[in-house]
Amino acid sequence: MKMKFKLAIIGYGYWGPKLARNFLNSSKFDISFIVDKHKKNLIKAKNDFPLAKIIDNYKNIDLDYIDLVVVSSPTSTHYEIAKFFLKNTNVLVEKPLAINISQVVELEKISRKFRNNLFVDYPFIFSGSINYIKKIIQQKRLGKLLEIESYREQAPVRKDANVIWDLCVHDISILKYLLNDDPSKINSIKYNTSNGKNEDTAYVHLQYRNQLNVFIKNSWLSPVKIRTIKFKFTNGFIICDENESIYKVQIYRKTKKNSLNYKMELPEIDLTEPLLNLVNYISKSIKNRSNKIFKKKFNIEISKILQKI
Repeated sequence: MKMKFKLAIIGYGYWGPKLARNFLNSSKFDISFIVDKHKKNLIKAKNDFPLAKIIDNYKNIDLDYIDLVVVSSPTSTHYEIAKFFLKNTNVLVEKPLAINISQVVELEKISRKFRNNLFVDYPFIFSGSINYIKKIIQQKRLGKLLEIESYREQAPVRKDANVIWDLCVHDISILKYLLNDDPSKINSIKYNTSNGKNEDTAYVHLQYRNQLNVFIKNSWLSPVKIRTIKFKFTNGFIICDENESIYKVQIYRKTKKNSLNYKMELPEIDLTEPLLNLVNYISKSIKNRSNKIFKKKFNIEISKILQKI
């Protein structure tokens, strides 16, 4: 019988249960520990996973039997918890990895020194839609990429990070994954519309080489949830809407070279939940002692751009 990897989850509030469900559905992991400081979350964890050990202090996890620690606790705790475990085992951290570039660099150094994989949950780079668009860009099926617009609105208001570290991290990780490049110029406007502790709305303009412009709007506050990216090419457009259940990618191809008439295409894409693709990637990486996506300073370069913004 094939052995499953043993898993510990730290944080069982908003995102922890979503990750736990996907690790369970993968059939490649056993959830051995769930940790949370809040009693109601511990009760929910016990109901969801009666065979797991439910505790309130992550330092009491028995690491002798753990292959992966998942950190889905508040952003301000990511660095401390990841640092505690990376010397002994593989670690997955909910985005962002940290909100200080020096902390990100240190975690990467620890990961390399002790030869344990460090993963970050940038879910959209594991989506079928983004990977389909990546192939179109690489193969230049619609010509040269000229412009990208991204709208990411409505999300829980954070107390320990602003909207850049919470929402724009998705856009920057997607851009880094698709373009494998860094912007040459960065401009942004950030402000607080709700009198909260952190900025809740941001407009970002990134300029890349080859005259590629990227425009991003992020906001926690919106009556509707928006997760839309528009790609403009010389020969057409792509609209990617992650809120769509089936037709997440719509292609509008020019009927003639200089025409303003378009033919719409609805391609078949992989509709597997991105978090499950992430889980499968992690299981293969642990088995093969590799980490293809996150090598070459992927996390550091994303964090540098976010800090500049």
